[in-house]
Amino acid sequence: MAYTILFVLFGYLSGSLMFARILMPLFQKEEGLEDSKDGNPGATNAFLYGGTLCGVLTLTGDVLKGCLPVYLFLNLVPGIIHPFSLAFVMAAPVLGHAFPIFFRFRGGKGIATSFGCLLGLTMDYRPLLILAASFLFFSLVVRIQPHFYRTIVAFLTALIGVALIEAEWGITLGFLLICGVVCTKLHQSKEERESLKVGFLWKH
Repeated sequence: MAYTILFVLFGYLSGSLMFARILMPLFQKEEGLEDSKDGNPGATNAFLYGGTLCGVLTLTGDVLKGCLPVYLFLNLVPGIIHPFSLAFVMAAPVLGHAFPIFFRFRGGKGIATSFGCLLGLTMDYRPLLILAASFLFFSLVVRIQPHFYRTIVAFLTALIGVALIEAEWGITLGFLLICGVVCTKLHQSKEERESLKVGFLWKH
């Protein structure tokens, strides 16, 4: 239990490091986030308003802050890890990114950090591959727009996929919690709710 609490706290604090907010002022682009449509302090706006290098550094940081707590938890904690413990450690960095204590709980959507958390599951990369495939499918084959709806559909579809492959139930529960945080943050997002559009690869 002590290890679980420690790594949940570590994961949340790690997630609370908002690299877009930290790095963009260093590139003298601090006004970029405020000028963006959704005000999201994530990798996408870091690329758009901070430049390529700022975007790459932000994306790397957002992925690593999800990956490291999960990876270290799985590899440093002795004995058998309880599924509930794994689930909460998986969700903690995404929760920190969405509601960061260091930035008055004004965080981002947690997409890159979600990928990072799944990347830390070195014993089973299937959930990571399923989430990536889901985003690619709804971006390239069945094209859902805008990004708001695509993200929700991709995460929920990936959740169904993770359940169907019968991954360790601690992983399934952890991904369920991650989906809950991401969808909650999307619901609270100030980005415009444009009408849903669905296109198909075979129809131009």
